[in-house]
Amino acid sequence: MSDRTIEEIIDSLEQIIQTSKETENPLGYFAALYQKVTITIKDKLGTDYFDDDARMEKLDVTFASRYLNAYTDYQEGKPISKSWEVAFVAAKDERYIVLQHLLFGMNAHINLDLGIAAAEITNPSTIASLESDFNKINVILGELTNEVQEDLAKIWPRLLWILKFFKKTDDYIVNFGMNIARESAWKFANEIVVKDGDERQNKIDEKDEKVAGYGKLLKGKGWIERAIIGVIRRREIGTIKEKIEALEE
Repeated sequence: MSDRTIEEIIDSLEQIIQTSKETENPLGYFAALYQKVTITIKDKLGTDYFDDDARMEKLDVTFASRYLNAYTDYQEGKPISKSWEVAFVAAKDERYIVLQHLLFGMNAHINLDLGIAAAEITNPSTIASLESDFNKINVILGELTNEVQEDLAKIWPRLLWILKFFKKTDDYIVNFGMNIARESAWKFANEIVVKDGDERQNKIDEKDEKVAGYGKLLKGKGWIERAIIGVIRRREIGTIKEKIEALEE
């Protein structure tokens, strides 16, 4: 759980974004994308979009706090989940393109953190009532998918053409966003909400191992994929700071 407010979450993400710009750190890519998601959720509160605004804000803050805590702990050299470690360590490697960095973050946060957050704010008797609002997060992610693709096209205009040519187009983002959040994360939330203490933690650790494995696959499974990624990387436009700004627009 977290005592933060959604406004404080947005401010904390802004700090990560600004620090990443100043230090030319690729971790700012995911922070910029995630801030958009958080602002969209905040803007929908009080509009009758969600069934329960207070509960949704609690979910959003609990969810986001897992990322912010992992980020802070990593900077301080404290232990973090293996899933986030894959994403944070990748930021030190110049081989990866912007799209990969976004997917590293989405993988850890959606595939691991979202289910945990849903279980933390509910209990076995109340989790079912969360499903409708939980699924609306997927709608928000879906609405942002096209916007993300447009932002990526600013960084390298031929990126989407390459992905389509190799049949990896929209599914690359959609599959690690909406589908995983709706299916994998919801299933995981229901698995752990009925468990307590060490039993719950053991389930989380097992999931973390799997998600970290997914993150490693995103690095490129074969030499062809790595070659394509290398071509894209060499043709990406702008500094890291400029790429973060493109994702903010």
